[in-house]
Amino acid sequence: MSSGEVRHKVISFRNKMILIFIFMTIIPFVLFAYYAHLKSVEGISNANAAFAMDYLVQSKNNFDEYLAHLNNQINEVIGNKKLQQLMGEIPHTPEEESLFTSEMLNLLYQSMPYVDAFQIRVFPKDPSKYPLYMSSNVLNFQGVLENEAWFRQSMESVTPTWQLFLPGENQQSKPILSKVKRFTGLYDQLPRGLVVTDLSDDQLGRYLSPSHRVPQQRTYLMTGSGFVLYDSDNNATVGQPIASPELMNLIRASSEGAGTLEIDGGSMLVTYSRLNEEPWYLVSSTPLQALTGPIKKINNVFLMFLVVYLICCVGVVIYLTLYFTNPLLRLVKSMRKLEFGEFHYALPNSSRADEIGWLYRGFNNMAQRIQELIEQAFRSERAKKELEFQVLSHQINPHFLYNTLESIRWKAASHHMDEISEMVSSLGNLLRLSLNQGKEITTVAREIEQVRAYVNIEQARLGAPVRILYMVDEQVLNAPFLRLLLQPLVENAIHHGIRSNFDNGKIILSVRQEGRDIVIQLTDNGEGLPDSIIESLNKPHSADEKASRRGVGLRNVNDRLKLYFGESYKLKIDNTNGTHITLKHPVMSEEEAERSPYPSS
Repeated sequence: MSSGEVRHKVISFRNKMILIFIFMTIIPFVLFAYYAHLKSVEGISNANAAFAMDYLVQSKNNFDEYLAHLNNQINEVIGNKKLQQLMGEIPHTPEEESLFTSEMLNLLYQSMPYVDAFQIRVFPKDPSKYPLYMSSNVLNFQGVLENEAWFRQSMESVTPTWQLFLPGENQQSKPILSKVKRFTGLYDQLPRGLVVTDLSDDQLGRYLSPSHRVPQQRTYLMTGSGFVLYDSDNNATVGQPIASPELMNLIRASSEGAGTLEIDGGSMLVTYSRLNEEPWYLVSSTPLQALTGPIKKINNVFLMFLVVYLICCVGVVIYLTLYFTNPLLRLVKSMRKLEFGEFHYALPNSSRADEIGWLYRGFNNMAQRIQELIEQAFRSERAKKELEFQVLSHQINPHFLYNTLESIRWKAASHHMDEISEMVSSLGNLLRLSLNQGKEITTVAREIEQVRAYVNIEQARLGAPVRILYMVDEQVLNAPFLRLLLQPLVENAIHHGIRSNFDNGKIILSVRQEGRDIVIQLTDNGEGLPDSIIESLNKPHSADEKASRRGVGLRNVNDRLKLYFGESYKLKIDNTNGTHITLKHPVMSEEEAERSPYPSS
């Protein structure tokens, strides 16, 4: 086999390792980020859809009440005896028409404060017979009214109709949505004319304005055929059909709903609901781009991180190639020459202190003195066995340590050294409970037992009694429990709470079950924890180095709880009148404890 073939095989192996590295790290990372992005967009869309629907339904109900109230106000105007009297007879002389016009305009002026609208207008059934009245500015109409299709249609209809007057069709600069209602005499039921109630965008905006909590939200009022009557975006699409066939299909299928649709070429989160008073729909749209803006920023940060990550990976590959692969290629080439009897061939001396340098120097020694290398290999193997034997000899068997502590306790008890006996016994229990046979999950009873052992040792060390009260609900004693949670809290209460005042200091440890949680409360009447320690619990470890060193036990417990069970299970600390620490731990079944994926220490 030639050296070129060797090089080809080594390079191929390196390329395979690079591909494996990419498939195992970069591709799963990208797929996970893409999945997280999709779920984030879905969650934000669902939350905003629920909020927009609630707001839309409330707006619809308010607008329905307004339309019903407006209809009652119009009926009161129609039932006005003065109006009925004036519209009951056609004036025959200019004087009569002048008097009619004056009284009619005065009546409309007096009725306006009682009608919640932009203005109210009354048209007789034969407008041409009222030239002076029709030319007044109050009516805001130009042209021959009898020729207007909406006028003829309204005069023929017994039910009220709605008419949208765009700028140019009225004397206003904005669209006017008018309710047109034919009225008759109170007693003869003969048509007398039309009452036209105009609603400007100010009236509609009071009930149909979008929520300011959602960016770029837009509200439409439209007919069942998609004709836009009101647009909160400066009435940009009023008088036009909505540009979304998908929305029209949804409206035909149900009277209320939500979905992600295309409107005017943009992807929108749309909610809609049908009014009760009129066959109209209230539609709210929000651009998905406005909702997912923060996610895009996160994606940009992710892309930057991915680019840096790829650059670092390339750098690592180049480093491994230059610093490890190429020297190994030279070493393989030299070994091939040695295999064919070229013992005089030697590699350049290497000053490297790692395995590559050792291989280079070892290869040169082999080429120079093969017999000496064999002997050296034998000595190295014997030294290796001796080292392994020393390592095995110095390993401590926990059961041997327990037995030794028990022997010490027995001898201390036989010599009536009760304090030493009790302290050694407590130490043995503390060690046994702490190791927990390498398992991460223990029980509440074993945790309480460990606390008692620790308190006994502290009392012996400090030479003063620690007053601690245990209030434990017996039904939770055998419940699975994450180990080493209570002892650091008790240690903190002793050293940072009552140590400065053992005579009056006391600690209360209570354990109970609330629903699906085990609730543990540890209270002491000491001076309380420094604020810096409490604030540092949820900060990065380097945020406050001094506080982090002092609160390492609390931080360890807090971090483990959040890691295993989530943010809702972190420690809660009240520093008022001593220290009050509340710890919650989920109730776990035996099967859940056996399947627990938590790593053991």
